[in-house]
Amino acid sequence: MNAERYSLKNALKCGENGEIEEWIHDFLCNEGKNKAFSDGLKLFKRFYYGPVKMPLSLFKRCCGPEKDMKYMISEKLFEAYIRQMMKEIEKGWDIPPLIVNYADGAFVLNDGNHRFEAMKRYGIDEYYIVIWITEEADAAAFEDKYRCYL
Repeated sequence: MNAERYSLKNALKCGENGEIEEWIHDFLCNEGKNKAFSDGLKLFKRFYYGPVKMPLSLFKRCCGPEKDMKYMISEKLFEAYIRQMMKEIEKGWDIPPLIVNYADGAFVLNDGNHRFEAMKRYGIDEYYIVIWITEEADAAAFEDKYRCYL
């Protein structure tokens, strides 16, 4: 694990330098272990925002042990991930930003479901998000509605 390379600090630096898309693909193909998501993002031109600090209450998990989850995993495995991440948070882990899609007025938490849950349980109410959007109209709507976070 290259903690500095995939840290929030580095993601913020990449965002400031206009390199957040590159950071996302590097993260997903390595530390994030989600190359398929990276490949899917590359299929179309996307609009990227962030990292920006937003309330976690705006987002919901799509991965977990609950029956209504799009991506179900065992409760035992899910809880083990969460416990480990909470230990890392306690040690001062510079948590990578969550990766979220915005479309049709709604957010979908694509990457970071375990980080999201660990942060919520730890009492973190706001955190940094990288938002990706495909449609120009959705980008304009996002900018209009969430301008205060940009």
